[in-house]
Amino acid sequence: MSDEQTVTDLLVRLADVDDRGIHADDGSYSTWRQHIQDAADLAAACKARLDPAKPPHIGVLLGNTPFFSSLLVAAALAGLVPVGLNPTRRGEALARDIQKADCQFVLADGDLQSYGAGFVPEGMAVVDVGSSAWADELGQFRGSPVTFAPSHFDDLFMLIFTSGTSGDPKAVRCTHEKVAFPGVMLAERFGLGPTDTCYLSMPLFHSNAVMAGWAVAVAAGASIALRRKFSASQFIPDVRRFNATYANYVGKPMSYILATPAQPDDADNPLRIVYGNEAAPRDIDRFAQRFGVIVVDGFGSTEGGVNIARTPDTPEGALGPLPEGLEIIDVQTGQPCPPGVIGELVNLTGPGNFRGYYNAPDAETERMTGGIYHSGDLAYRDDAGYVHFAGRLGDWMRVDGENLGTAPIERVLMRYPDVTEAVVYPIPDPSVGDRVMAALVLPEGTDFDPAAFREFLAAQNDLGPKQWPSFVRVSTALPSTETFKIIKRRLSAEALECADPVFEIPR
Repeated sequence: MSDEQTVTDLLVRLADVDDRGIHADDGSYSTWRQHIQDAADLAAACKARLDPAKPPHIGVLLGNTPFFSSLLVAAALAGLVPVGLNPTRRGEALARDIQKADCQFVLADGDLQSYGAGFVPEGMAVVDVGSSAWADELGQFRGSPVTFAPSHFDDLFMLIFTSGTSGDPKAVRCTHEKVAFPGVMLAERFGLGPTDTCYLSMPLFHSNAVMAGWAVAVAAGASIALRRKFSASQFIPDVRRFNATYANYVGKPMSYILATPAQPDDADNPLRIVYGNEAAPRDIDRFAQRFGVIVVDGFGSTEGGVNIARTPDTPEGALGPLPEGLEIIDVQTGQPCPPGVIGELVNLTGPGNFRGYYNAPDAETERMTGGIYHSGDLAYRDDAGYVHFAGRLGDWMRVDGENLGTAPIERVLMRYPDVTEAVVYPIPDPSVGDRVMAALVLPEGTDFDPAAFREFLAAQNDLGPKQWPSFVRVSTALPSTETFKIIKRRLSAEALECADPVFEIPR
């Protein structure tokens, strides 16, 4: 395959394919030929609504459905630009995102009232794609010609908003290159082809599902199986039902799946490869052994300026060896950090795969300060040169005069029995600086014993005195984004005044 194929180029090969296609969790199915025809119809209907004098940006608030996939295909056919809005936003905040991205209208499904009053700019149309009115409108364009508009490697394919866990979301420019290249690379790396089925349960408005799921299936010429919204209990049943051989993930889903009751036939499934990032280190091997699959965990972000891949000899808990061109620097001096010292992960060679933010010049300039890409991620390297994630810059805690990252503490807490999630965040110290607080997610009905937890902490040789959590919040669920990232700023703001039980853990 050519290194400079666009998403359009990849789809051309599927236009006449009738022996594989798109499966949905409601039982519906269409061949690739039918799916691309549906996309041509959708493209024609959307273009009829667009003002050609404005950017062809279309806001998206959709679940993982064949309609969403057909919109991605329509983007490749006709040069439309889907805007993956962050559905955890509400009201005027969501309206600002829509306006900032220059959306001309919004395609939505589900409960539109849940987004709050004023969630779209005044006068903008919101199309309920499940309505009879939209079905009638789309019906006027049935049988539209299937034509593939010229596309180039650096053409804008999609805008994808960041999660917004550490500030307002920003729209990342995702070009044909940013989507097609990882699709081709991963399909070839894992030997995927027309006989495979790629299971997509991660939200398609996010980069992981588009680049590590949908694009992989398109590049491989494989079938796609869609679940509208991720379900831990239905993951393996879906894999069996669709005969899925590949799945992608981001964040905590493996932890949630592993928390379901083990079954003697767990490994009896067709899945071969699971690929993603941000899995809890302890879960990678556990998941691979329980379900009889190969799990490949990487490190990256929607922006794409920094990427790190695990190697076979990467120790548990590490992201992988520090690639050439990347560095960990002191956030104050800009100088490289010695082993064991936490700093910011940067790309000294430039933007990497970062193609900028849309309509956010100040944020883009800050990201590229000094001509190097600043990831905003904290990390440290061990003596062997392997990189360990230490949290986000916004996660810094100042405890007894020392800067601490949250991720190393979270990795320790994940060892505690029955913990599904462990989140660490700062709360104000009555004297000065911060105190460490942790939130643990335990299965419903599980009792928490603070004395046993204190004994556990005391036995962890890699937990320093300043890293000791002063308080622990115990919950069955925590506030999170649609991509399973915990909203730490909300936890910090709630501190000890929260609805969950809080335990003081004396050192």
